[in-house]
Amino acid sequence: MRRLVRIIRNLALLLIAVIVILAGVLAFNVISHGSRQIQVAAIPRVAVDAQAVAARLSEAIRFRTISSHEKPDQHAEALRGMQAHIEKSFPAFHAAAKREIVGQYSLLYTWEGSDPKNLDPKLPPIALLAHQDVVPVAPGTEKDWQQPPFDGVIADGFIWGRGSWDDKGNLYSMLEAAETMTKGGFRPKRPIYFAFGHDEETAGTAGAKGIAALLASRGVRLDFVVDEGLLITEGMIKGLDKSAALIGVAEKGYATLVLNAQATPGHSSMPPRDTAIGMLSAALARLEDHRLPMYIRGTVAEMFDTLAPEMNGFNRVVLSNLWLFKPLLLREFEKNGPSEATIRTTTALTIFNAGDKDNVLPGNAEATVNFRMIPGDTQASVTDHVRSTIRNDRISIKPFPDNTDPPPVTGTASPSFQMFNRTIREVFPDVIVAPGLMVGATDSRHFAGITDKIFRFSPVRANSDDLKRFHGTNERLSLEGYADMIRFYRRLIENAAG
Repeated sequence: MRRLVRIIRNLALLLIAVIVILAGVLAFNVISHGSRQIQVAAIPRVAVDAQAVAARLSEAIRFRTISSHEKPDQHAEALRGMQAHIEKSFPAFHAAAKREIVGQYSLLYTWEGSDPKNLDPKLPPIALLAHQDVVPVAPGTEKDWQQPPFDGVIADGFIWGRGSWDDKGNLYSMLEAAETMTKGGFRPKRPIYFAFGHDEETAGTAGAKGIAALLASRGVRLDFVVDEGLLITEGMIKGLDKSAALIGVAEKGYATLVLNAQATPGHSSMPPRDTAIGMLSAALARLEDHRLPMYIRGTVAEMFDTLAPEMNGFNRVVLSNLWLFKPLLLREFEKNGPSEATIRTTTALTIFNAGDKDNVLPGNAEATVNFRMIPGDTQASVTDHVRSTIRNDRISIKPFPDNTDPPPVTGTASPSFQMFNRTIREVFPDVIVAPGLMVGATDSRHFAGITDKIFRFSPVRANSDDLKRFHGTNERLSLEGYADMIRFYRRLIENAAG
C-alpha cells in the first residue's frame, strides 16, 4: 500500500513538474516575443479638400466601365469617357508625365520630373497600380442599393457606387496626390510609373500583362510595385484591440479546372449503373469532402509572429506558442470561411452543366471548379490532388488558359518593405502593421517578371460589414477614408522618390 502511495505521489510530483516547466516555456515565449513595430513619429495631416476630391471620384463612378470576358469591348466608350475625365481633372500631372495607351484601353504614365538630372541613377523605378474596370451589379439586386450603383451619390459622409473602393478609389487617390505634388513643384528622384489596367476583373491579360510586357521589352526593372490588396482591418482580428494594416507580400494562385464525365446517352427508362451526372456528382462530393490540407507557414506564420506581441490575454499566449497550440488555431480558423481561406488552398464548385431533356440520359456532364492556391501549392499539385481524389478515369480534367501559380513571396527584410511599413505608421499612427496573404488575384502578379517586391495594400479602414460590399451591394467609400488614401499615396511618393 505504501509503495502504491509513493508511486502516486511521484507521479503527481512529475505531473506538477511538467506543468511548471510547460508554464515556464509558455511564459518565456510570450515575454521574449517582443514587438516588431517600427517606432516612427506621426506626420502632420496634409490638408485635403474632401468635397472637391469626392466630386471627382463621384464623376468617375458614373462611367460604367464594366469588364466582360465575353464582350471585352463593351465598356470601350465608358473607358474613353473616364480617361478624358482623368485628363481634364489632373492637368498639372498630365503636363509633367508621359501618357501611353496599352492594349487599346489601359493607361501607362511615366513621371520623371522636368529635369532628368534630378533623377538618382542608384534608384530604380517604382510602379503604382490600379484598375479602371469594375464588376457588374448582380441582376435583381439594384433595388437593394441605398443609392443607385452608378450615380456616384455623395451622401451621409460617403461616396456611393460601384468602383468607389474597387478600384477607382485607389486610382483617383494616386492621381490626386500626384496632381497636388506636381503643382507644389515636387519632382521625383526616380521614375514613377502609374499603370492603370482596364481588365483586372477578367484576369488583366490585355491590360496589366501588356503593360508589364512593354516595360520588360524596354529593359525596365522595378524596385517595387504597389497594387490594391489588404486593408486596415478594424475589429476583425480576435484578441487585437488596435486596427491592423496588413501588407500583402504574398498572393494566392488561381487555377480553374473543368471536369467532364463521359457516359452512354440513352432513354431514362433504362438507366445504366453509371451515368454522367452521377459520376460527376460523386466526384464533386469527394472534392468537397477531401479538401486540401491547412497550413500555417510562410507569410501566414510571419503574420502571426508579428501580431503575437500586440495581442491580449490568451490570444497572445497562443500565437507566441504555435508549436503547442497550432491544432487549436487551425480548428478555429476552419470555422470561418474568410479565415480558413488564408491557411489552405480553397476548393469552390462554381459551374455545373448537364442534360437538356427530362427523359434523356446525357452523354456528358461538365463542372467547373476554382482553386485559390496558397504559396507552396501549384497548378500541377492541385491537378494531381483532383485526379487522386475523384479516382475515375472516365472524368477528364482540363485547365483554364489563364491559370497562374502563386507569384513569388516578397521578403520583409528589404529597405523598400521597411519604407512602406514606415509610411503606413506615419499616416496611420494608431495601427499595427504586419505582412499578410492576399487571397484574391490582383494585376500585380503580371509584374513578377520585372520586380521581386510587390506590395498589395489599399490604405483604407474596413470592418467585417465593409467586406461584404466588395463586389456586393452598397459599395461605398467614406469621405474621411478617401482623404486618408490621398495622404498615404502622397507620403509614399515622398518617402520613395523624394
